[in-house]
Amino acid sequence: MTGLVIEGLTCRYGDATAVDRLDLAVPDGALVCLLGPSGCGKTTTLRAVAGLAEPDAGRILRGEEVLSERGRVVPPEARRMAMIFQSYALWPHMTVAGNVAYALRLRGMQRAERDARVASVLRAVRLEAMADRIPADLSGGQQQRVAIARALAMEPRTLLMDEPLSNLDAGLREEMRFELRRLHEAHGVTTLYVTHDQAEAMATADLVAVMQAGRLAQLGTPEEIYAVPASGFVARFIGAANLLAGRHLGGGIVACGGFALACGSGSQAPAGAALVAIRPHAIRLAERAGPNVVPARLLRATFLGPVRELACEAEGGFALRVTVPASAPLPGEGALLLCLPPEACRMLPGE
Repeated sequence: MTGLVIEGLTCRYGDATAVDRLDLAVPDGALVCLLGPSGCGKTTTLRAVAGLAEPDAGRILRGEEVLSERGRVVPPEARRMAMIFQSYALWPHMTVAGNVAYALRLRGMQRAERDARVASVLRAVRLEAMADRIPADLSGGQQQRVAIARALAMEPRTLLMDEPLSNLDAGLREEMRFELRRLHEAHGVTTLYVTHDQAEAMATADLVAVMQAGRLAQLGTPEEIYAVPASGFVARFIGAANLLAGRHLGGGIVACGGFALACGSGSQAPAGAALVAIRPHAIRLAERAGPNVVPARLLRATFLGPVRELACEAEGGFALRVTVPASAPLPGEGALLLCLPPEACRMLPGE
């Protein structure tokens, strides 16, 4: 069953196209992250789904119901959606319970049912002991959980989140990623989640939709997006892959300046421009020349606890990032050999 369908969505601001013929299906009960750099159209897409922006072309549907199309937009209050913003937007003079109950009271829900609903969602976000506190007495993570509880109390059919963790410090962000995942698994609300943080997307999402210049660059599970990127853009954005430009000679062999690399995955025309993508941790220090072994010069070694990150320049001027165990001995005088295993090299279309 499909929870939400975006068909050919186009949104413009004057002459600028923010979203360009976007197609995306969000399965019922799934958490899908819209991931991409600033300006790629993530938030505009979310606003269109919420009914806060009218599309210039295309449609947004939930099941058979058309929510948005050019000239006809179901108003936000009629969509049974809840939206969580970057700022928590809590009423500062109300208690935690009062914030969660506010919209239910406006709906005319009876006191006993309202109190039961509030108690239930506060238990879900582990804040039942703080029901009588005001927002100023809570940490950032606790305030965000109040905002989530308020959204869940409305029993929305669709939950929308716009960079919900961006105002938290690094430690709280990591904690809240797992909290969001736990809550999603407990409630199963169809969720569209906007972020530019790849770790956040990988930790929370069932599916990741990578966006580039208003379009969908790739949709897949976190594992698929990381292991099988569809383009150089996706490989760069997810996991900081090394990209070496070259020419496909056929048979998965790519000539990159003065050396050639055999690629164990990916595809490209029999002959033409190609990229070789390889993750920093997949490159190994080699002791002798051989297939897929590249001479390089060590420019800088940075200690990062259990690993060192090496900045290297391969033959032909190619920059390579390499991650090795901190205990690994480094050759002197900056010269070294790098092994780029074929099974770790993925051939992508040239840019």
